[in-house]
Amino acid sequence: MDEIGRYERYVGGHPDVERLCFERLARDLMRVQLKSRKRGGAADIARTFHAKGILGAENARLRFSDDLPPDLRTGFASPGAEYPATVRLSNANGSRQPDHAPDLRGAALRIAVGPDESHDLLMTSHPVSHARDAREFVEFAKAMAGADSTPRKAFALFVTLPLAVGWSTAARMRHNVRAGTRHTVRSLALETYWSRGAILWGDAGPVRYQLRPAGDAPPAPDPSPGDPDHLHHELAERLKKADVVFELYVQRYVDARRTPVEDGTAEWKEQDTPPVRVATLTVPCQDIDSAEARAAAERVEQLAFNPWNSTEAFRPLGNLNRARKVAYEASSAHRLGQRFANVQPRRNGVLGVPLRGAFRGLNRFVPWHRLPVPLGLLNLVALRQQLRRSNLIDTDPHEAPPRTRPVPAAIDESMRVARSYDGTYNDLSAPTMGAVGAAFGRNLPPVYRPELFDVPNPVTVSRELLHRDAFIPARSLNILAAAWIQFQVHDWVNHKRYPTGTTTVEVPLPPDVTWRNTPGGPTEKVMRFAENEGLHPADGKGPPTLFANAASHWWDGSEVYGGDRETGMSLRVPDGGATLRLDDGHLPVGPNGLPLTGFAESWWYGLSAMQTLFAREHNVVCEALRREYPRLTEERVYQTARLVVSALIAKIHTVEWTPAILATEVIDIGLKTNWQGPPRKWLDQLGLWLFESHSLTGIPKTLPDHHGAPYSLTEDFVTVYRMHPLLPDDFEIVDHRLGRRLETLGFNDLQGSATEPLMRKTGLANSLYSLGTAHPGAITLHNYPRALQAFERDGEIIDLSVVDLVRTRRRGVPRYNDFRAGLHKPRLRRFEDLSCDAETVARLKEVYREVDHIDTMVGLFAENPPHGFGFSDTAFRIFILMATRRLQSDRFLTVDFRPEVYTPLGMDWIERNGMTSVVLRHCPELAGSLPRTASAFAPWRVAPANGAGGGRG
Repeated sequence: MDEIGRYERYVGGHPDVERLCFERLARDLMRVQLKSRKRGGAADIARTFHAKGILGAENARLRFSDDLPPDLRTGFASPGAEYPATVRLSNANGSRQPDHAPDLRGAALRIAVGPDESHDLLMTSHPVSHARDAREFVEFAKAMAGADSTPRKAFALFVTLPLAVGWSTAARMRHNVRAGTRHTVRSLALETYWSRGAILWGDAGPVRYQLRPAGDAPPAPDPSPGDPDHLHHELAERLKKADVVFELYVQRYVDARRTPVEDGTAEWKEQDTPPVRVATLTVPCQDIDSAEARAAAERVEQLAFNPWNSTEAFRPLGNLNRARKVAYEASSAHRLGQRFANVQPRRNGVLGVPLRGAFRGLNRFVPWHRLPVPLGLLNLVALRQQLRRSNLIDTDPHEAPPRTRPVPAAIDESMRVARSYDGTYNDLSAPTMGAVGAAFGRNLPPVYRPELFDVPNPVTVSRELLHRDAFIPARSLNILAAAWIQFQVHDWVNHKRYPTGTTTVEVPLPPDVTWRNTPGGPTEKVMRFAENEGLHPADGKGPPTLFANAASHWWDGSEVYGGDRETGMSLRVPDGGATLRLDDGHLPVGPNGLPLTGFAESWWYGLSAMQTLFAREHNVVCEALRREYPRLTEERVYQTARLVVSALIAKIHTVEWTPAILATEVIDIGLKTNWQGPPRKWLDQLGLWLFESHSLTGIPKTLPDHHGAPYSLTEDFVTVYRMHPLLPDDFEIVDHRLGRRLETLGFNDLQGSATEPLMRKTGLANSLYSLGTAHPGAITLHNYPRALQAFERDGEIIDLSVVDLVRTRRRGVPRYNDFRAGLHKPRLRRFEDLSCDAETVARLKEVYREVDHIDTMVGLFAENPPHGFGFSDTAFRIFILMATRRLQSDRFLTVDFRPEVYTPLGMDWIERNGMTSVVLRHCPELAGSLPRTASAFAPWRVAPANGAGGGRG
């Protein structure tokens, strides 16, 4: 790379700065494609440039010359070597205009050296580019997009373009374009094509290359003015008679003045660097209008040529070439339906600025949740826009500068209509995005302070502020709500831990406190637990604040179906059947006493009820699909049922669980809007049309949108979903028919290997009833489950409240005051700003001393939530950002949420069903217990006690 640095200069002086610039330009090119399609009235998205293919041939050959100069013999370039090649000849315009329209012409070659090595060469029929660099190139494309008539072209060239790049630059660009398009093109076999940009040629250094017609090529007749496809017809006639032959030449680099690498407008003149013939390209004689040739041409049209499909010995050089990698990847993925561009209406962009400013000012005096409903809804729109702009931080590693690569493998067609087990290929243009092993993102910049890891002592924090002295119930919910969120979190997040006893975190204990770290082990003065496995920074610098997710980041039901193929297949009935294995309606149990399911960590009674219920639901969906579509294979039945159940879970969480825990009219409307669009009220419709029109349909009817950062769940999201206070310490198991108490159990009596025997003895109906008629704990201070403060897991005894505090600190999540300020809430100036409870304030002062040291989890629990909320407004801000993102980034919940993928039955199943109908399908005897007008997460009707065993306390 040091050698390459002699020739190249990066925008902004650094590859990372240039990369961000190129990514913005790539998004601009995708919008150019949309504009060209709209203006041209086409049904599909075309290439940004070279939209109209004239010839596509897979059977060409490239042969290197026997007398290849010694200094040019490197890599695949060796004397006499011959390789198969694919050729595409085209018009250069981004619209499929008639061949007689003034235009440049292009040639693209793919030289196949071996299974893992190819080289793409891209050329145009003029020796220099109209653009000096990528920015000029994109501005020209934006100006000319859809300019399909003479007046529009004139306006673009003489008004739009000068405003974007300046008058002198626009004049130079117009001159170069005219110079390249003024001559009459009779045949693409007679044109010369130049690379215009340089590539490395091994130790010979930079070269530019050109493709010239062989000297004995026969002439072509004048084009017919009435034939819009005369270039194709001319080539067809030519190839019926003989081969079409070109010769490949290279020009060597001389110096930065005569042969510049970074300036695409500078010609490498032949008197300074004479062309040297290196190879011959032959397109064999054939009938290109035969069915076989047309099929081959169609395959060529689907190819995504990119000069970075090469090896480092032949690395592309210069600004334009470096931009080509990301730009061509984006535009090709857009054209092939693998990536999407969401164009915000201009009114939304213009009006969004004053909207956000107005609500920022208003919220200094009146918070959003105290406004009238229509204003509250608009306030949330403005807040979400602000959070999207400021609080999505890209943590993915990126290559800068770009590197060469083999031609990307074709996408497995099955991945277009089925979720992978590990989350790969949800975004077809970025297959590993959100997959198992992808790093957690950030909503706030990490704050890594090792000197504060144990300040204040987390054990002291737990005992003084979190320990449950008396159970504080959340009376608007039932324990199914607590079970549900753990059911979801098991799908979303899983920080991988080192094996017990290897790499550990050591937490010093306060004076006179000891701890037993293992069952039967000695008492110690430190608390130990397994450390999370971090990801080391790519450059080896900086603190370890990145962690991989051992689950996929997508909403894909992995807690039911597993996060890898081996697990997923093991959960199905033998011989690849579609249904999940169940043992008399219950999850099968493994040798360790835990169930065989997608994710069985932290297993307890409520989690078993949820996973059993949805495993049964999967099997019922399979039966319905088989009846409706008897020709579906078992694999397709399984994958379709998996899609249906995963989407149904997402819907239940969006429109039922969340409005139950955030019980306000504004949230209820807002979340239903996320799924199905806004209510049919003209004021709501008008507000969204003016400020965020993408919300007018509901997210499942939109295109995927990552909002400027690769999709992932975030460490901040993990922090606000620490909802362990929802769990009680004891549970009543009740007979749903008689309201009779069967037994009262502590948490340890219904977790781990004790869970499944209890589930089988009690039955699913009684289990759901027992959880549905009891309240969970409130998410507040002094309400952490006692059972979780001495919890045995994987051979170690942990205080989970201490673990939660320590994990948050060590992962670099900002402390509470910085956390809320980063989410656009006013900073606390004193402890009294956090809570109005005098005892809580006194304890906070005693434990923390400084308000800026309050732990994030403690601050979230202490904060007075809005009326009807089950958790704080600060936590809610992460929620409103990430709740829509989990839906809108997911291809299977947006562009591929359609009958062709889910089947009509599957779409109808999701539309008609919710938590109540799922419960009643599998436990119809509970019909009289479920709430009439509320969700299944609200308290159920308690049956009057009858018979032996007594009442319910």
